[in-house]
Amino acid sequence: MLNAKTKMPIVLSILAALLLVLGACSNNSENKGKEHKEEVDHSEMDMDHSGSGDVPEGLKAEENPTFEIGSQVIIKTGHMESMKGAKATIVGAYDTTAYAVSYTPTTGGEKVKNHKWIIQEEIEGAGEETYEPGAEVIIKASHMKGMDGAVAHIETAENTTVYMVDFTPTSGGETVKNHQWVTESELSAAE
Repeated sequence: MLNAKTKMPIVLSILAALLLVLGACSNNSENKGKEHKEEVDHSEMDMDHSGSGDVPEGLKAEENPTFEIGSQVIIKTGHMESMKGAKATIVGAYDTTAYAVSYTPTTGGEKVKNHKWIIQEEIEGAGEETYEPGAEVIIKASHMKGMDGAVAHIETAENTTVYMVDFTPTSGGETVKNHQWVTESELSAAE
């Protein structure tokens, strides 16, 4: 028969082993929840960071933009990794409607929610009228893989000046050229 002094280390060993097993199960279930998250983080997706500088047909240059072409700005938003806080140069300013959209990529995969931004001229068959939230449209832009030709739902619409910018990511690396699009409210003048 085991005495109390002998039982104590055995009981403690069993408790420690049990806690390790329960801890591993807990972490495993937390990871599974992260793998199946509802929203997709744009920074983890394949964005075409640099563009050709080509703009959609019919897009009108802003005559008096707040931030003139060639001016230095700070990006106040993080559409993608290492973008927020980056110094940028304005390379284009355009008067249009910017939309946040949700869509399922044509290449498959999880639904992209609240992607910012596509513009009026990047919607198939768009006229002059602003689309209302909830409207279904077809995207004519390739900011990300699987975006061109995707059916999207309008989340928000904003009549604004959109900017095309060159910026160096805050994490370093190559300069991103002709990034489309950043809205006026997402920029501040560089000091």
